[in-house]
Amino acid sequence: MNFFSRLQGVFFNPKETFTSIAEKAPWKDAFVVLLIVIAVFTYLIQPVSQQDSVNTFKNNIELKDRIGEERFNEMLDRMQNPSTVQTIIQSIVITPVVIVLGLLLSTAVIMVMGRMTSTEGKYVQIFSSYIHASFIDKILGGVVRLIMIFTSKTAFGTTTSLALFFPKLEALSLKFIILSQFDFFQLWMFWVLGYALSSIFKITFKKALFISYGFWVLKSLLNIGIGLLSLSFMG
Repeated sequence: MNFFSRLQGVFFNPKETFTSIAEKAPWKDAFVVLLIVIAVFTYLIQPVSQQDSVNTFKNNIELKDRIGEERFNEMLDRMQNPSTVQTIIQSIVITPVVIVLGLLLSTAVIMVMGRMTSTEGKYVQIFSSYIHASFIDKILGGVVRLIMIFTSKTAFGTTTSLALFFPKLEALSLKFIILSQFDFFQLWMFWVLGYALSSIFKITFKKALFISYGFWVLKSLLNIGIGLLSLSFMG
């Protein structure tokens, strides 16, 4: 199955596609495409995200009082005037590196969880399957979010999760952080990943979904924890 067949199959024929991916574990072409897409998306929304960060930072009076006006103004100036090199490095180096580390760590955690029910399966099979499942969130979900960001002219609070139905919620609130974990594209992604895990670990689809969504719960709890730390930093 070539790359374009796999790409189409992820969305329209996931069971057969992920069974094939689990058996042959192709990952190089999908990995490269995923990193390119993420880098392009990051670069495109960088100006909007930057302005959002500046506006949020300007209004943080508590932080200004805590660190002092001089240091606050220095930080604000750096945020308002990032160099072109800095923007490019953020898009094509830092963000992709973070994504790669996340993919590697996620695969390891899923493999450990899978070992609780089976002795079957290899790391590369899970890695390949996770990359392909990520197409749903990173490519299709990314396009939808990109349109939403360009339409609203802000990335702040832009979401494809349950938080979308609560427009009055502040983006910097615990409720928003929790609801944003229930992203529709990620929920879809972990469902189709179940087909791959079922084939990889030689277990039932129900058990595979338990592993897949179990990992999603762990990841969501980590994101909520990081969100709480950010709220604490922002005051």
